[in-house]
Formats: sequence, C-alpha cells, structure tokens
Amino acid sequence: MIRFSALLALLALFPAASLSAQEAAAPPQDWSLAIHGGAGTLKRENMSAEQEAEYRAAMQAALDAGAKVLREGGSAMDAVEAVIVLLEGDPKFNAGRGAVFTWDGKNELDSSIMDGSTRAAGAVAGVTIVRHPIRLARAVMEDGRHVFLSGAGAEQFAAEKGLEIVPPEWFATEHRRQQLEKMKAENLAALDVEFKFGTVGAVARDAAGHLAAGTSTGGMTGKRWGRIGDSPVIGAGTWADDRACAVSATGSGEYFIRAGVAHAICARMLLAGEGVQQAADAVIADVGELGGDGGVIAVSKDGEAVFSFNTPGMYRGRATSEGVNEVAIFAGE
Repeated sequence: MIRFSALLALLALFPAASLSAQEAAAPPQDWSLAIHGGAGTLKRENMSAEQEAEYRAAMQAALDAGAKVLREGGSAMDAVEAVIVLLEGDPKFNAGRGAVFTWDGKNELDSSIMDGSTRAAGAVAGVTIVRHPIRLARAVMEDGRHVFLSGAGAEQFAAEKGLEIVPPEWFATEHRRQQLEKMKAENLAALDVEFKFGTVGAVARDAAGHLAAGTSTGGMTGKRWGRIGDSPVIGAGTWADDRACAVSATGSGEYFIRAGVAHAICARMLLAGEGVQQAADAVIADVGELGGDGGVIAVSKDGEAVFSFNTPGMYRGRATSEGVNEVAIFAGE
C-alpha cells in the first residue's frame, strides 16, 4: 500500500513537469502597435499650444484603444480596427467625419485592411454613407468573395451586412468646406489649404505573433473624377504579412501607388534581409526621389514598431507590451 501511494505521488509530478515544459517552450506574449493620423507640413510655429494638446490627446486615446485590445489578448485585426474606428469619428483627421471635400462638394471615403496571417484583405473606395469605412473594408475581407469594392456597390454591400449607414451630411464639417471654397476661389493646390495628409492608420502585432494593418482616408481636398489614392490600394497604402511586417502609409497617394510603398517595405525585408527601419527609410527615400511626400508606420514580425517620413511632421504613436507608450507630431521627437 505504501509503495502504491508513493507511485501515485510520483506520477502526480509528471503533469506538472509537462506543463512547466510547455510553458517554457511557449513564445513570449509580446505585442506592439503603431498608429498615424497623417503626415505633412506640421511645424510648431503653425500650431497653437491648445491645438497641439488636442492632437496629442486624440492620438493617445486611439493608441490606448488599440493597446487595450492587445493587452487583453485580442487580435492584431481587432486592435487595428479599434484604433481606426476612433480616428474615423474624430473631425480633426481626414477620415470619416471631418473628411475633406471633393471638387463637387462631397465626402468620398476610402479604406483598407489586411490580415498578415492569411494575407486576406478588404478595401473600399468612394463610399459616402458608411459611418466606419474600416469596418466595411473588414467585412469585404471576411466575406471573401472580393477584395476591393467601390461606390454604390460597396454601399449596398454595407447595408446587406448590417453596417451603420448615415446621411452624407454626417461627415461634413465647416472647416473642411472652407478649405474647398478657399481652394476654388484662389485657384490653389490641395496642399495650399490643407497642410497635412490626414489619412489615419494602424499596424499591430498581437501576442500570437500575427500582424495586421489598416488605413482610412477622405483623400485630397478638391479631388475630381472619382480619384482614388493609395489608402485603399492593397500593396500601396496597406500591407501585412506575418513573414515580414505590417505597413500603413500616408502621403501623396499617386507617388505611393507608383512606388508600391507598403508591399515594397515588406518585400525588402523578405528578399534583401533588411530590418524594418532600414526598409521603410529606403522606400520613403524612393518616394521622395519620385517627387512625393509622406510617411509610413510599420511593425516587424518581431514586434519592432517604427516610423519613417520625409515631411516636417507626422501625427504618430506607438505602444508595446514592454511599456513603450508615446505620441509625437514633429520631426525630431
């Protein structure tokens, strides 16, 4: 009886030892997040202390929303969506409510999202009544039949999926309307009335090691003829691949499309073995040589979160499981 009891006691140790070995072999539960609210001619002398504080607070709130998802074990996809939904509702940024006006006085919204674990993607362009375009882009991705929908068809799809529909006027703000009127009256370029590319975006790595990226925008002030920039273009404004990195871009979309910015960064990492900062800097330099301005946020498969931009500033922030939590606006911060 004593020997049998001793044997049972010995056997009882094995599950504990096995669990300990599993725990030791488990990957570290690291996560990281980077967000942006647009790049451009953002100089301290052009911004009051009150405006600066408001933008920093808005970026921190969005960063906190995404970090909370990741901290609680949520997916990179959910974190990206949480960030962008918040920024789409903030009229300080050019996405969702507060989007710029087209030449014809409309707000036309573009968005995209990508899952790095499967390279599934969804994108929409030219929507005018969907409250959160990023949610529509994700619905397109999860439906799986198509990647890119536009205009009335995308809006019909949104209604069928039960997404929130609002009147077009919900997106309009007086500030943006005045920018369009000034542009027309004085025959100005878009950047003469809006000193930043107010596109918003987020990239994340979750505790399971999966990556995701998303981007949302209202485009350019005074855009015509159904113009679409890089934000909804998979490979230009958004890309995610668990083998390398996740990227969201903001800038002069025509140049970012020509350079295939988001995909090019990840491709350099995969094919040339470059680090995420080196790859991002090289691709933004290429954009600059073409004549374009803007920037990117990126997170590597190892969780390194970086920024790269060739403008005087970019609304940006990053947070990690290791305690990093920062927001910045101007170059050099």
